[in-house]
Amino acid sequence: MSKKKPLWFKRIRGSYLPISWQGWLLYIPFVSYLVLSVVVTLHRSRAIGYVLFSVFVEWVAGAVVLSWIASLRSRQN
Repeated sequence: MSKKKPLWFKRIRGSYLPISWQGWLLYIPFVSYLVLSVVVTLHRSRAIGYVLFSVFVEWVAGAVVLSWIASLRSRQN
């Protein structure tokens, strides 16, 4: 007898949205990380090229990690 894991995320249009408290517990810090990365990068430098590159790299890294976790927790095994 196998136990089904509860779903944390639902796949919608190529993205994942939280559907449980565990998903929100992961999603809220992710959004905070995105905002904080912009604030910290702007504080370090006002050069637009540096800011855009740094924020892009940090956002992609964060999105990859969140998407990976969401993909694992959005399908039942």
